[in-house]
Amino acid sequence: MLARLFLTTLLVVGGMVVPAVHAAEAPEGVTIPNFWDPKRRVERPPAGAVQALRFVTTDDFPPFNFLDSDGRLVGFNIDLARAICAELAISCTIQARPFDNLVESVLGENADAAIGGLAISGQLRSALDFSDIYMKTPARFVVRRDGAEFAFTPEGLKGKTLAVVARTAHEAYLAAFFPEVERKLYPTADAARQALKNGEVDAHFGDGMQLSFWLQSELAAGCCVFAGGPYLEARFFGQGFSIAVSAGSTDIKSAIDSAMETIYAKGIYAELYLRYFPVGFF
Repeated sequence: MLARLFLTTLLVVGGMVVPAVHAAEAPEGVTIPNFWDPKRRVERPPAGAVQALRFVTTDDFPPFNFLDSDGRLVGFNIDLARAICAELAISCTIQARPFDNLVESVLGENADAAIGGLAISGQLRSALDFSDIYMKTPARFVVRRDGAEFAFTPEGLKGKTLAVVARTAHEAYLAAFFPEVERKLYPTADAARQALKNGEVDAHFGDGMQLSFWLQSELAAGCCVFAGGPYLEARFFGQGFSIAVSAGSTDIKSAIDSAMETIYAKGIYAELYLRYFPVGFF
């Protein structure tokens, strides 16, 4: 579903996705996320400690890593990996592997790092170290553009009906934090979004990143906008995306973390975010 929405977006917004966009050009109301503590500085390893980085990723997770119409490996993760290597002034290779092969590639020393959406877990932490978080997928509310405004609090949502996909983290979150608000359950995100578009519910609660592509797609037809949030509780929506390296690879992890801090400070991260997410979801 995300792939279909993203490819539809490519057709709709055309050149907005491809050219670099400077941080100062961020559209009004778009927030560039910041996952780095400005008071913290990661010490970069001595020159020569990391002479090259070999990344592995997948080719089927747009807009993070996918094959373009010419068969080239592209995406947010790909450009981020290249930016890291450019900041470190080292050579960089990025190869696509099946998702199930990413950990094996790093542990087997066929790659230095995996940038492919591996979830941080206790099991993986026994064999891998993880970089700083560089992206999260918050939950968001969307409402009809022509609808009445209301607050996203238990009081503000009294008498409202929320569309949410059944048996998801988003349903669980609403049950935990908005237990008194009426929830209308749908089997798919498509069905929940269509219900909002048709005016059958007052708001839809779902994955912010997927919703950002839906909002700018022909399927939405300009019906709706973000409201409230973002909601980032890790126990519901995960810790976020980071880069995995083999356990004990201190120099590689420090080099990556240091480079990402600098990339953010220079505005390069903002360029990448706006390139691939022209409708921000934070």
